[in-house]
Amino acid sequence: MIARPTREDERFEQEPLTRYVIEGKTTQDENFPVGSWLQPEDVRPHVLAFYAFARAADDIADSPTLDRAAKLAGLAAVGAALDGQTPTTPAEHAAARLSADLALSGVTPLYAKHLLQAFTRDARNDPTRSWSDLITYCRFSAAPVGRFLIDVHGESAEAYPASDALCASLQVLNHLQDIKDDYRLRQRVYLPQQWLKAEGCSIEDLGAPRTSPALRRVIDRVLDRVDELNITARPLPRLIRRTGFRVEAATIVAIAARLARRLRRGDPLARRIALSKAARALCVARGALRVIR
Repeated sequence: MIARPTREDERFEQEPLTRYVIEGKTTQDENFPVGSWLQPEDVRPHVLAFYAFARAADDIADSPTLDRAAKLAGLAAVGAALDGQTPTTPAEHAAARLSADLALSGVTPLYAKHLLQAFTRDARNDPTRSWSDLITYCRFSAAPVGRFLIDVHGESAEAYPASDALCASLQVLNHLQDIKDDYRLRQRVYLPQQWLKAEGCSIEDLGAPRTSPALRRVIDRVLDRVDELNITARPLPRLIRRTGFRVEAATIVAIAARLARRLRRGDPLARRIALSKAARALCVARGALRVIR
């Protein structure tokens, strides 16, 4: 149950969340709707607070101007602000804002802390040796987002497994979309190194203007696993009680499946593969139709 805000908490409800997003992506750049009209008014501020925190911390991990030590120090400071330390930077303010918001909603701060673990892994640039490594990363970088949404909407934990699968699918799909920039700008590779080696492919192949046949086989192998995740995620909408959230879940399930098909046909080294506004609108319509049926 979401607690009603008191008068002293009103300043947190009225504070503009956009001031905490320091750089990088916005809500319009994500594969999923953030704080959309499908979410009830009592939930939307909590979702935006969580997103602003995640975006600000992720921007530290992905910063092109900070070195490894500065990134790790910045993320540690964000974690301290989440635990109650006085904030000084925009990202720390986002963490303090979320900490206050979590006190209102009653949602555990563990999800935010798990995200910080994933961002710390990104800042260290740990290698992805296997599919198991990638899924473990997704358990910290993606699954907490879905579980936060389930909890803040007051839904059942029965939806966790399907949500975890959907969030992992979206995370991996996003890695494939950004495969070129992750390598060229951040020297970061999320493809399983075991699979690269097995297919006779090297990491340096990611610097080519087009995907080689060997790299294409690795990408398709990843997409095979994504398809399995999407099958596990399909029951998610019917496990959700609130209508708007159910439609949103059905929409995201449709987005994940459609984006996986696009990545099968397209070359993510030649250009970034993404869904058009029309394709996203179609996913919303299909999600709503699925809920009605």
